[in-house]
Amino acid sequence: MAAICRRFCLAARPPSSVFCRESQIGAINPRGERFFNHGTKVLYQSKVLPQAKLFPPLQTVMLPPNSFKGKVAFITGGGTGIGKGMTMALSSLGAECIIASRNIDVLKETAKEISSKTGNAVHAVQCDVRDPVSVKKAVAEMIQVSGHPNAVINNAAGNFISPSERLSANAWRTITDIVLNGTANVTLEIGRELISAKKGAAFLAITTIYADSGSGFVVPSASAKAGVEAMCKSLAAEWGRYGMRFNVIQPGPIKTKGAFSRLDPTGEYEEKMIERIPCGRLGTVEEIGNLAAYLCSDYASWVSGAVIKVDGGEYAAMAGEFNDLKQVTNEQWDMIEATIRKTKGS
Repeated sequence: MAAICRRFCLAARPPSSVFCRESQIGAINPRGERFFNHGTKVLYQSKVLPQAKLFPPLQTVMLPPNSFKGKVAFITGGGTGIGKGMTMALSSLGAECIIASRNIDVLKETAKEISSKTGNAVHAVQCDVRDPVSVKKAVAEMIQVSGHPNAVINNAAGNFISPSERLSANAWRTITDIVLNGTANVTLEIGRELISAKKGAAFLAITTIYADSGSGFVVPSASAKAGVEAMCKSLAAEWGRYGMRFNVIQPGPIKTKGAFSRLDPTGEYEEKMIERIPCGRLGTVEEIGNLAAYLCSDYASWVSGAVIKVDGGEYAAMAGEFNDLKQVTNEQWDMIEATIRKTKGS
């Protein structure tokens, strides 16, 4: 099933003229703030709504320089997309980063790119999060090279759209093994090492807004992501005594090639997503990177067990019973108000 979805490629679209600008990590803007995006346009979505100009995405690092100096960060799925953006943010703030996934060639390319821009070491470690033996080997390599991590980000994921009646046992297992079992393998292996070494760390998991609501056509992902959130909240309660924090980010639609090629293979669903987001645009990798950096930093040392939505108001807009009334005109509201005033005893 996943192989079928991989045959589709997200059609290249010209970048939106709204908010577009190219910036590299070494560039300094007029206010002296350092950019951390990895060379992509800020927005390259098919449309933006008028209100989007009131919610411009920033490309600057939120935290003070060197907030992660002397710290080690381990990021799964760190070679592309959101994972790459979070690695760029942490590295630009001084962290020594270890990025892990199955594709070592992509990892090495990303590590070289980010390190050349930030001046900080980024190590590529091959790891299949589904395999406890592979995870154990990757964690041992990280400790040997960089020491125990101060921040651990579980970002590796897999997903594709499919009617649930078409799902094979293998399709279900593929997603849940990466998302739920993979997160558990990494978290428990590193957690045991930290407990043994009497060291703490901040753990962060990247899930999705439909981990709360559930969603048709992505049932394996919704189920696995909900399990990840339950695990993080449970460990926040249990392992706080060991100096470990656990938090979750639920991103709304963030346009990355890997995600959209499987979830919107024809490109037709993107406009519908944007129309239901109150802020009028998709999110950016840099926005997730900034929040991830904060939650993994010492500035968030009293934040644990939190699940934070970053979706431009999408979840709230879909959940409200009467939110579609925004389509009612002022003239229609005059008529409705007059009708209500005439109603007695109701």
